[in-house]
Amino acid sequence: MRNTEIKPDVIFKNFWRDNGHFASLFNTVVFGGKTVIQPESLKELDTDVSNVIKSGKYEESLTRTRDLVKKAAHGTDFAILGIENQRKIHYGMPLRVMIYDALSYLKECQEIAGEHKEAGDKATAEEFLSGLHKGDRLHPIITIVLYYDEKPWDGAQSLKDMIGDMPSEISGVFSDYRMNLLQVRESSQYHFDNEDVQTIFEITRYIYRGEFVKVKKFYGGKTVKSDVGAVIGVMTDSSLIVEEALESEGGMNMCTALEKLEEKGREEGRLEMKQETVLSMANLGMPVEQIAAVVKESVGMVQKWISEGKAAV
Repeated sequence: MRNTEIKPDVIFKNFWRDNGHFASLFNTVVFGGKTVIQPESLKELDTDVSNVIKSGKYEESLTRTRDLVKKAAHGTDFAILGIENQRKIHYGMPLRVMIYDALSYLKECQEIAGEHKEAGDKATAEEFLSGLHKGDRLHPIITIVLYYDEKPWDGAQSLKDMIGDMPSEISGVFSDYRMNLLQVRESSQYHFDNEDVQTIFEITRYIYRGEFVKVKKFYGGKTVKSDVGAVIGVMTDSSLIVEEALESEGGMNMCTALEKLEEKGREEGRLEMKQETVLSMANLGMPVEQIAAVVKESVGMVQKWISEGKAAV
């Protein structure tokens, strides 16, 4: 048996590292289905955007690492594209994304200034202040926050959403920062040209809604790739699906995995009912040995359930 103790973020990163998957996500979600990003133009970048912020004598180190970042060549120039995977709602996410992007811009500024210094380029007094020359330009950074959970996102989607009520005079001049949020549960309006990406979003939505019949109908006769199945397992918080995917040879059958998932649910339901029965009998003063005989479990297990039940009260 293969080792299935692989962290969810590793499963995600391995999937989105594929340039075809990455380009399909951005072209569909950010660019409205238009092919702006070509897979062959993508190059993975360092995800570490840590930096030192200085102001006079003040100095502070900021340690930040992004999930996945790629450079996309576009004509003679390029853009920086990033994905942040988010399992839980983060009520400060717009600010977090803004900091990630700002640190990336700062990093590029420092690289440009360093190149001028190394080349011995002459600078005006104004250019000397920042290290940037008048004609220098930064490259755009676009980040997608990929939120995967059955619960709808109820947090802020822009910096303005995090700010209290502002009078119109302030609101009109306030500099907002909007994040590109993609909720898997509400992604049915998108059709991805990459089959793997489309499969992940579609099956995950079906599982969120408990529509196992549709999975069997549309994917019953298909083999789902191992990496695709693993991502579906992570998105649906199913270690069983992840395990089935990682142990599969040449792909997995989603119907088989879902049947096991349904059976596991039934088993958990029966176990929960048995535990409730144990607690009810214990509350009636029935001896532990007698309870164990009735539910056909060991005395030690029954005592454990009773202790856990009392602790939960």
